[in-house]
Amino acid sequence: MAGGIGSRFWPLSKDNYPKQFLDILGTGKSFIRSTYERFSPVIPDENFLVVTNKNYKQLVLEQLPMLKPEQVLCEPARRNTAPCIAYACYRIQSQCHDANIVVTPADHLVTNEHEFERIIRLGFDFLAQNRHALMTIGIKPSRPETGYGYIQVPKQKALPEVVKVEMFKEKPDYDTAVKFVAEGNYFWNSGIFLWTLEGIMNAFKRDLPDMVKLFDEGKDKFGTPEEQDFINQKFLDCQNISIDYGIMEKSPDTYTIPADFGWSDIGTWGSLFTHVQKDAQGNALRGKVVSVENKNTIINIEDGTEAVVEGLEDYLVAYRDHSLLVCKLHDEQQIKNWIEGLK
Repeated sequence: MAGGIGSRFWPLSKDNYPKQFLDILGTGKSFIRSTYERFSPVIPDENFLVVTNKNYKQLVLEQLPMLKPEQVLCEPARRNTAPCIAYACYRIQSQCHDANIVVTPADHLVTNEHEFERIIRLGFDFLAQNRHALMTIGIKPSRPETGYGYIQVPKQKALPEVVKVEMFKEKPDYDTAVKFVAEGNYFWNSGIFLWTLEGIMNAFKRDLPDMVKLFDEGKDKFGTPEEQDFINQKFLDCQNISIDYGIMEKSPDTYTIPADFGWSDIGTWGSLFTHVQKDAQGNALRGKVVSVENKNTIINIEDGTEAVVEGLEDYLVAYRDHSLLVCKLHDEQQIKNWIEGLK
């Protein structure tokens, strides 16, 4: 899934070049390229599908040149994750009726890729015996995070590697998040899913029948030259709903694999701050920057520009493509709202 705009990373992430195509961490690779490389030991190149906005197809093919143009599915508009996944499943169904599927966002960080691969293979092994199960990867929480949804599992002395989900919890306030971490049976919802084609299609029929009815109108067009015209006409009629709300929270057959492989969604500047190198004063600097008496501050300046920044503490300064952001780090959740004012 590579269709978002990453607005909380403005001004680095913009409509014309969003977060998943950027090397925000300074690794030499974009998020989408790193995601592809993480899955390539498990999935052959011809089995990858990227669902993205129609405006980003060329970007995908530039950064993933091993994919063919028909492996990039183009949404005419953003309609959240349930329609995105339904579209991909209908394409897969046109090619293979007994597929195993893993779904992932294109813009997450994983630092322990060997453990990640082990967890994905474990999930597919479980699906081989439980064909109707819907699985999500749960992340062992390292802190009381309020920016993630949580997965609750039954309290047990020793958790099995695959455990049935008791309940999904929405993003909590801080005090609730502290309790979740202390309880020990709550995990972050990573947004990475595994299921069989049959299992997820049955769930769509049960929980989102109107969406199924809509896609069924063009069932014979998927995998043909008529597919894109059908999607352009009908995709806008899809309900704007996430796979979590639409299916996962309702399913009686949901499982999770509690995992710890150095995961972060890098969804905010603050989460980025925890993963980058800092100077002796705790500043994260990128670009040609002179930092004078700053402390615990992010300064991110695009190549070809210069900046002198003095006297800030717990601030964010970012400049790219003639756009400048200066704000307190603890106010970063407001960025998405602030940039609406520019529109």
